[in-house]
Amino acid sequence: MRFADSFRAARWVRLINLILQAVLFVSFFAGLNYVARKHTWRFDLSENHRQSLSPETKSYLNELQQDVRVIVTLTDDKDNTELAQAYKDISTLLREYNYTSARNERGRIMVEYLDVYQNRKKAEELRIEVPNVVLLLCGDKRRVLLPFDFYQIRKKGKDYTREAFKGEATLTAAILDVSSPEKKKIYFLQGHAELNPDDVSERGLSQIRDELRNRNFEMASLDLAQTRKVPDDASLLIIAGQQGRYQRAEEELLRNYLQTRAGRLIWMIDPWRDSGLENLIFDWGVLVYDKQIYDIDPNEQDENSNLRLRYFRAHDITQNIINNAMPVIVGPTRVVSVDIGRPKDDGLTVNTLINSSPSSWGETSYRLRHIKPEFTAGEDLRDKEGLGVLTVSERLKPANNLPLSIKGGRLAVFGTSDLVTNNRISIVGNLNLFLATVNWCVERDAQLNIPARPIESFQLALSQEQIAQLRLGLLFIVPGAVALLGFIVAWTRRH
Repeated sequence: MRFADSFRAARWVRLINLILQAVLFVSFFAGLNYVARKHTWRFDLSENHRQSLSPETKSYLNELQQDVRVIVTLTDDKDNTELAQAYKDISTLLREYNYTSARNERGRIMVEYLDVYQNRKKAEELRIEVPNVVLLLCGDKRRVLLPFDFYQIRKKGKDYTREAFKGEATLTAAILDVSSPEKKKIYFLQGHAELNPDDVSERGLSQIRDELRNRNFEMASLDLAQTRKVPDDASLLIIAGQQGRYQRAEEELLRNYLQTRAGRLIWMIDPWRDSGLENLIFDWGVLVYDKQIYDIDPNEQDENSNLRLRYFRAHDITQNIINNAMPVIVGPTRVVSVDIGRPKDDGLTVNTLINSSPSSWGETSYRLRHIKPEFTAGEDLRDKEGLGVLTVSERLKPANNLPLSIKGGRLAVFGTSDLVTNNRISIVGNLNLFLATVNWCVERDAQLNIPARPIESFQLALSQEQIAQLRLGLLFIVPGAVALLGFIVAWTRRH
């Protein structure tokens, strides 16, 4: 009997056949996975493609030149529904960023999730001091986003509701910020006993310096009396709590910077100080009064008799404070307001964004400390809408005699520097207000053409009778239908 005709040969043939089938099966799926990895297709079947990134974001991601790490410290906390929803929304959005940037070999979005409690060492290495943040890193640049940065929040009665998810606009702006090859540079003016960003005392600005560094700003000091020019790389100038008077030459340098270079300036002027910049500020439609704000209403003060500011005008600077009812606490404050007598066609947009309460007044004799402060009609200042604490001004320049304008300089004037000192900046409203003012001045996070996504919720309400019917259907009708189908198939095959 030949070997080819034996049972042993047949067994070998079957074994080889099975091995070849297995090899072909594995090769087929390996090849299928390779093709799927290199050539993927995804389809967004949601209404208006709401789950897809906008063309603008995709264009930016395709042009990334460096990798951007996104570290998410939010967790799916079942005990906190708002944080759990934020984790779900942000993680879903980041999957789209990761997928879209995967084909860009020059720069990708790499997402990591970190539990700051279980992995404390890594959190310290990344300088993450609080949980529930989203940190973006690109080279030595970093940007921290908080959960409320991803939502549009609206106040309804005493409650605050999340109206829309603006996560894509927030993330795209932050990615563009950290991946930009240049840092925006902020100069703190010195030479007139201003508050110092390197001072760690209670009246220093070391904490705000660190906060700005964490947000990818570069900082330096500037003494105009010595340099006699504003550096070309100045994105923003800050004058915080000067005690000496600016000279005419320094004022002209600042005027030149604001008007001819579309400069940006934040000025914080305390009571008791003669600044030398009143004419410059007047040119921008802002008046600074030599009057200190007093308010004897206990509801408008904290436990240390500091002013509690609660009256805000809606603006990019104040919107988060309004939405989240953040407290803003300040010490001695002078009156800052709009010059209502300025020409209306001067190209300026001037607004007072923060007021004291209607019960407050601007005390003229505040320098006489032996006199108890009280309102004196005809001498002191009072307004039914309160007195200004922060006033901003923006100039629009006509573009070559065309019926359109381009943005010029921006100015923000605070009636106090106490807002940003080390003993105040830990107040969440103070920090948010100052950082929002900086962002507005340098036009960081300018609104991208990316619409916010409305948050939709669905609720299924069933009566007890309907629930009983549903339970009956799940227990009997569905299994019964499957059994009937099996019986029909068996009967058909038998006959």
